[in-house]
Amino acid sequence: MYERKKITEDELEEVFEKAAKLIIAKKKLKGIPVAGYDPKRKLPFVEYPDGTKEYAKA
Repeated sequence: MYERKKITEDELEEVFEKAAKLIIAKKKLKGIPVAGYDPKRKLPFVEYPDGTKEYAKA
């Protein structure tokens, strides 16, 4: 019988990160703004397809 492969926490994180990057790239190609977080400024932002970022007002 087929035995399921055990996925480690690190492998799961890697797959999740790749999937998130693909979703963001797909939205940018479609011209949909993408939400993000800037850890240096500690503020959320919206990034538009042309690359401009609009930060939330604190």
